Amino acid sequence: MSDTMMTPKVWDRALVTGASSGIGEAMARQLGAAGTDLVLVARTVTRLETLATEIAGRSGIEVEVLGADLADSDDLARVEERVAATGRPVDLLVNNAGFGFPGRFGEIPVDDEEGEILVNVVAVVRLAHAAARRMPTTGGGAILNVGSSAGFQPGPGGANYAATKAYVLSFSQALHEELRGRGVTCTVLCPGLTRTEFQQRGSWSSDKLPGLLWQEADAVARSGLDAAARGHAVEVTGLPNKVMATTARVSPLGMSRWFAAQFYDRMQ
Repeated sequence: MSDTMMTPKVWDRALVTGASSGIGEAMARQLGAAGTDLVLVARTVTRLETLATEIAGRSGIEVEVLGADLADSDDLARVEERVAATGRPVDLLVNNAGFGFPGRFGEIPVDDEEGEILVNVVAVVRLAHAAARRMPTTGGGAILNVGSSAGFQPGPGGANYAATKAYVLSFSQALHEELRGRGVTCTVLCPGLTRTEFQQRGSWSSDKLPGLLWQEADAVARSGLDAAARGHAVEVTGLPNKVMATTARVSPLGMSRWFAAQFYDRMQ
């Protein structure tokens, strides 16, 4: 896995949620290689500690480990406190943690659906809120929310997941405008199919779609960090996803829903 990214260093300290694997891990590695101190957040503390030791040993940076389940209100409050802290402040917040389940609404346990909303939406809102209140008072910074190309249209067969990512897409763009002139930017990263543990965790099928639709976590992470460094509002990764996002905007709603349903059917 490549740890290289833009130089010189853009941020002093970044907090990355969902940092134990996938896009979050790739971002942590790339930020660490650039010399950015890190606060790594995930449920699996042992994996975070291993990653922290590796990155710190290689780059000589300071890496904090903060074990937390963002669906738990007490754990989320501890992460909020770290984002809000004025001592050793975080000037890049990466809201990367998220998950989703395929299947018809009503067939997936409602507690799982609620958990999706708590992690994909509530945690994003609360952590972004802490950052938006504190960053303007401590020199500015950036918020990078990881959305999805699924957020550009309804997702029959993954209704709740697509809806949470539509929220993140809309919310992030509004924050981008609201934070103008306050020294804080907000970027939403919208990847498509990415080879991570996301598919295994959510029991999504990954073998029914052509390889050209898939991206690697390293490339997606780099695109997101570069976009945040430039202060861009929206970053859609990969040509197929850019085409899909553009098509979804101009297609009749019924057609967009139908195509999305065919896609999700292949992911069951």
